Amino acid sequence: MLRQEKATWWQGDREIFPEDVTYIRTFVKRFPGLSRTELTCTLCEHLDWLTPAGRPKFEACAKLLARLEEAGELRLPSLQKDKSHPGPRCCSAKRASARTDPPVPLVRSLSELDAVRLRSASDPEEENLWNAYVERYHPLGYKKPFGYWARYFIESGGHWLGCILLSGAAKALTPRDRWIGWNDRQRLKNLPWVVNNNRFLIFPGVEVANLASHVLAQLVRRVGDDWEARWGYRPLLLETFVDPARFRGSCYRAAGWALLGRTSGEGLVRPGKHYPTSPKLIFAKPLQADFRALLCSNQLKGTTEL
Repeated sequence: MLRQEKATWWQGDREIFPEDVTYIRTFVKRFPGLSRTELTCTLCEHLDWLTPAGRPKFEACAKLLARLEEAGELRLPSLQKDKSHPGPRCCSAKRASARTDPPVPLVRSLSELDAVRLRSASDPEEENLWNAYVERYHPLGYKKPFGYWARYFIESGGHWLGCILLSGAAKALTPRDRWIGWNDRQRLKNLPWVVNNNRFLIFPGVEVANLASHVLAQLVRRVGDDWEARWGYRPLLLETFVDPARFRGSCYRAAGWALLGRTSGEGLVRPGKHYPTSPKLIFAKPLQADFRALLCSNQLKGTTEL
């Protein structure tokens, strides 16, 4: 049962702090194109609202959103009657199938390949297959993307060589925020114009020198048009994280991304709680020359405007 005491909300045994309510309200306003199910799934993961087994507490989060709407704290999108309600399973990848078995090893030079291109995973069947590939082969597995997103297959000669995911940027990163130069108000308003390269996977057995940096260069050239066509605005900056225990970020360096520093290793911090992770390298790539001036301004307008 939800109760309110001195501006603090409770949903079951979960205390919802005022800053959590502010964040939820801002998130709902910022992403008006998401359905209630998509909002609920994403908020479960971003607020770390999970069961001990790691499954999203979908029903509890959905109840909280409904009660917050009743209290006038936010306005949820209209119910979409033509879509089934997948519940907590919406945040899980489809089970891997024979279609995601390792391809025949591909060892050759980039010049020997047919043209390499990025292909958007644009229909439900391809999205499910993309999810299964990432769940099976990426070290971090699959998680439902945060906010707006774009999935790509890396394709050559009718064969898929890997996957890329773009999604919402990290809420706050000290090295990145200092590098950009924005204040907290500007960051909260303009954060949607920063997009995170959340997953980058080259399939097992694909050994092609310089393939990864070649693909990243393509991504930089086309992401503005793709994002605008899908979501109604053009991002200004790409960011990504690299685990230095696994990788050096060589492909990002080769593609001209700037190394900004490291994350704190504390994960998403909540009042009285810490979620330890290992520090990650932070890389960023501007998508236009005046990105700093725009991110530090009040000029940005688009479908994400509050």
